Amino acid sequence: MSALSTVVVVTWRGRDHITACLDALAAQKSPHRMIVVDNASDDGTAELISGYEVVRLPRNRGYAGGLAAVLDLVDTPYVAWLNDDAVPDPSWLSELENALEAEPDAAAATSSILLTDGSTQSVGVALTSDGYGKDVVLAGREVFGFCGGAALLRTSELRAAGGVPAGFFCYYEDTDTAWRLRLAGHRVISVGPARVRHRHGASTRPGSPLFHRWNERNRLLMLLRCAPASVAVRELARFLVITALLPARKDVPNAANFRIGLRLRVLGEVLIRMPVTVVQRLVIGTRSKVTRQRVWRDWAGR
Repeated sequence: MSALSTVVVVTWRGRDHITACLDALAAQKSPHRMIVVDNASDDGTAELISGYEVVRLPRNRGYAGGLAAVLDLVDTPYVAWLNDDAVPDPSWLSELENALEAEPDAAAATSSILLTDGSTQSVGVALTSDGYGKDVVLAGREVFGFCGGAALLRTSELRAAGGVPAGFFCYYEDTDTAWRLRLAGHRVISVGPARVRHRHGASTRPGSPLFHRWNERNRLLMLLRCAPASVAVRELARFLVITALLPARKDVPNAANFRIGLRLRVLGEVLIRMPVTVVQRLVIGTRSKVTRQRVWRDWAGR
């Protein structure tokens, strides 16, 4: 039986957890191809994965960059994204494949991602009224977007929508991709029985300055690429105004994303990328079959 899916596992310094992920993939009921992308790990990970199909990058290009680096190598109808600290149930891949086979208008299927204590981390991604992506823990069959830590996409539709935004490095590459798939007229579905256990934050520490830098920057870049112009300009202006007013505030939250230095760096990185982002926005617009306003009206704040 030929494989329907290629599972891409991106790792960086994954020595302490990647073996559990790869063992779980070896136990999958559905035949598949697997590609491990090593982001120049220097902790002994390379030796652990030497028996697999490995693409070793010369430098760390992040999760988004790792996925983008091997998309052209995928020769199966589906491509799965899987975090190296996620351990899927044996039926995980077959559940996702069966769901997409049954719903041809869906271009992506997202998993039930459980934390190590058994609580739910995500069954999909919602779009907030200010343009953030937010994990959903209770959902119907359809969700705005998928969680990139464990999802299955139609390879042809992913390529047609522009692939993976490699420049994001880490975070929001999944929500940006969901935006583009929806603009192309596709649906995203949540598949409850497709379960994985996730050691959240094994590679990047949620709440850290680096996490907030990527999170805030990539949200703004995603909106500038995909959202209605009024929303993108509003959120960029709001970020700028909040940053400017922080020195005068006495009730500044004790969080890294409210540090002036970090916010100025985010603004600088967004402005440097603005010319390329505007071009990307125009290209995404030419591919779209559904208006940005329609997607925003249907999903923002739900």
